[in-house]
Amino acid sequence: MLLVDQAASGNFSAFGQLYEMFLDKIYRYAYYQVKDRMTAEDITETVFMKAWKQIATCKGHGDTFSAWLYRIAHNQVVDTLKSHKAIQTIDLDDISNLDSPDLAGRLSDEAEELAGMVAELPEGQRQVLILKFIEGFNNAEISRILNKSEQAIRILQMRALTKMREKVRRGQVQP
Repeated sequence: MLLVDQAASGNFSAFGQLYEMFLDKIYRYAYYQVKDRMTAEDITETVFMKAWKQIATCKGHGDTFSAWLYRIAHNQVVDTLKSHKAIQTIDLDDISNLDSPDLAGRLSDEAEELAGMVAELPEGQRQVLILKFIEGFNNAEISRILNKSEQAIRILQMRALTKMREKVRRGQVQP
């Protein structure tokens, strides 16, 4: 029996294992959206509370759990941005203080510049790039998470990369 099936049957230990597997990923996704550590932590906590309460509704269980969880995260980020008017820029001085040592250790000067460029993109484009290049989802998975067609995902990705390429060409950021 899969962990998701066990958790859907009320097994809290199985849900705890899922929590451990996805905690850093959901936190990172939330952080790149809201650019505030405490807000990202609150979102992450809410996502997992909602997931525990609703796990029996995850259709397909193991096959769709990841997309289902990211969909909850996406909705929570949108709700949070609407209600709190979250900070719109990444505080690059705070990046080295992230709770995830793996993430902080991997960030280099180039990654910080890239994170700043991603933060300046419109919400849809930013979400697609984060899910695609940071979280490693394919277009079909992103389509399910964001509830958009795969064609729309490709267009958002293309527009975002074009904007970033133009910034580099204009010299607004170092290549």
